[in-house]
Amino acid sequence: MKRQLAILGSTGSIGTQALEVVSEHADLFEVYALTANNQVDLLINQARKYMPEVVVIANEQKYPELKEALEDLPIKVWAGSDAIAQVVQSEPIDMVLTAMVGYSGLKPTIAAIKAGKAIALANKETLVVAGELITGLASEHKVPVLPVDSEHSAIFQCLAGSYDNPLEKILLTASGGPFRTKTLDELALVTKAQALKHPNWTMGAKITIDSASMMNKGFEMIEAKWLFGVSPEQIQVVVHPQSVIHSMIQFEDGAVIAQLGIPDMKLPIAYAFSFPKRMKSMAPRLDFNQYSTLTFEEPDMKRFRNLAFAFEAAGKGGNMPCILNAANEVVVAAFLRDEVGFLQMSDIIEKTMEKASFVATPSYEDYVATDEEARRIAASIIK
Repeated sequence: MKRQLAILGSTGSIGTQALEVVSEHADLFEVYALTANNQVDLLINQARKYMPEVVVIANEQKYPELKEALEDLPIKVWAGSDAIAQVVQSEPIDMVLTAMVGYSGLKPTIAAIKAGKAIALANKETLVVAGELITGLASEHKVPVLPVDSEHSAIFQCLAGSYDNPLEKILLTASGGPFRTKTLDELALVTKAQALKHPNWTMGAKITIDSASMMNKGFEMIEAKWLFGVSPEQIQVVVHPQSVIHSMIQFEDGAVIAQLGIPDMKLPIAYAFSFPKRMKSMAPRLDFNQYSTLTFEEPDMKRFRNLAFAFEAAGKGGNMPCILNAANEVVVAAFLRDEVGFLQMSDIIEKTMEKASFVATPSYEDYVATDEEARRIAASIIK
């Protein structure tokens, strides 16, 4: 029996690479559902190639175009965010890959967990916004949450066979992004085009900007806190420009275990799909002769304030990480529209964190209200 997959965000960077993994292992996996936000043309092409049972377009205005293009095929065509949350509950689905961007991944992830589906988590914002809720639901419904982020997959792989020995520390590696060596004065002048040129990884626009501002690493720290049951004090961010070591763990005896490889997201995607087995891959192998030097640096949280905000939000807990995420989504979108400067993003996030209502023990409804309030505050500051 082939494993039935629902791929949420199939037209994005992770989604398209996940479909490549499916193509390479068509004897093991089958696509049951594909969802996208706006990219209807690519979704149509994917549907014709992989012949899923259902396709969903979040943007309901694109529904007629999608429906008409697939009229000749026996594929159900749905639209809207509620439809995405509905499709993940379909009985045949074995695993849901959550590769949607930002806060939008929260609702369908909750629905999939409640339906007992294994989660391959590529949407870190889900745990940033509502980590306590998600981990609690996963435990209650006995659902595995398998990390797809390269860093968290690395930690997950390093922990295999650790026999429950307690972690002393997680060493979360960061490339440092394209602006690692720039001064504050230089950062004030960087452009959108420069920020979208990551030195090591090919990713979507939003995550690439987050990487440039180091907010992405802050989000990954919060995600690691929930995935591996550690405190923020047990997570050390290490800047490693070569992106060969994807992350490390340190045990109480001082031993450090690392996972290494070339920067290729198909490896963690495939590992999540096939865990606990590993599948053969034709990807290029790591050639140590090409890496005579691996370097490590401490992150500068005065230049990259977003990373400091993430540690602050994780330390305060409650709905503060949700506030952080909402403000960040607003400012990144504004930066991509050339409405704010690179450093202004951090200023707006800081003010939003100060102004938004704090809730110490939030419910799902509190997260929804917090997201709306924080977005409204951040948008008003931009105006």
